[in-house]
Amino acid sequence: MHTAAAVSSGSGKPSGIPAPLRGIFPLLVALPVLLLLEWLLSNSPFATYLLSIMGVNIILAVSLNIVNGMTGQFSIGHAGFMAVGAYLSGVTSLALKDVAISFLPVAASDQVILVVTLLAGGIAAAICGFLVGLPSLRLRGDYLAIVTLGFGEIIRVAVQNTEAFGKALGLSGIPQTSSVAMVGFWVFLVVLVARRIAASSHGRSLWAIREDEVAAEAMGVNTTGYKVRAFVISSFFAGVAGGLFAHFVPIINPGSFTFVKSMEIVVMVVLGGLGSTTGAIVAAVFLTLLPEGLRSAFTAFGAEGSLAQKVDQIRMPVYGMLLVALMLARPQGLFGTREIWEILPRWIPRRRKGM
Repeated sequence: MHTAAAVSSGSGKPSGIPAPLRGIFPLLVALPVLLLLEWLLSNSPFATYLLSIMGVNIILAVSLNIVNGMTGQFSIGHAGFMAVGAYLSGVTSLALKDVAISFLPVAASDQVILVVTLLAGGIAAAICGFLVGLPSLRLRGDYLAIVTLGFGEIIRVAVQNTEAFGKALGLSGIPQTSSVAMVGFWVFLVVLVARRIAASSHGRSLWAIREDEVAAEAMGVNTTGYKVRAFVISSFFAGVAGGLFAHFVPIINPGSFTFVKSMEIVVMVVLGGLGSTTGAIVAAVFLTLLPEGLRSAFTAFGAEGSLAQKVDQIRMPVYGMLLVALMLARPQGLFGTREIWEILPRWIPRRRKGM
């Protein structure tokens, strides 16, 4: 009971959002920056693709961190919710392919329709999250992991045998209307939502569940209700990430949403620190750029043949070695449960009063 009370009061956990990050100020700064970035990258398809993949991975890692980090559960089926969002968003986009909003320019009309399809995919994933989470979140530990793993595999097999989704060949012809600015907007939104949750009374209940679920329930916290809500929010953003992914890759197929993809997202969350949004972002960026760094290293040594195969073969062992080294050197992850603004003051000398 003492643990849950301490967590509920906020002691020992990440503090609230810094004053500059509250209100509408972050939105006023983010929108011009995203539009400028989109303009600067307009003639660089590779950089646009790489940043889009990085953004999708950040959305996936931060959203999973709400469940695995803040709530202390263990979900390993996040790729399943991503698949739901990708395919539902893709099918919706194909159905609206010839639709345009007459009073808007073509580019603006495409972006509005893209948002509609992303919301459709996100809501579908959230509904699946509710249906899976309501019965399974009464379980704990390994049992929840097995249920979420089973869900991910069920979705993959169902898609692989559904004609409307292209079966094993995948779904193609989806309008490629995604952009760095759109991906960046959803990155900004998921980070903002995660931090607002962490600093709210809802977040303090999630922290209490993570620290001691029995004590939290004894103090009146509806543990199942809070876990289901966190699971639904996490699933929604995973669906949105899948929808974004479907709109900047030529084809989506079941091979993109396997158990390996789910484990990559889990690795990002664990590497960054369970409960740290900053850690999830840093780990997602690092592990997205790692394969490209390995490709560059192979190229520098003259390994031209079967380069992609060599990178794929070495990537997962590198992930494993990184995790082993991290668990030995820093079991709590790169940031633990802290955020970057809680660490920077230690590095930056404070100004003296009167200066």
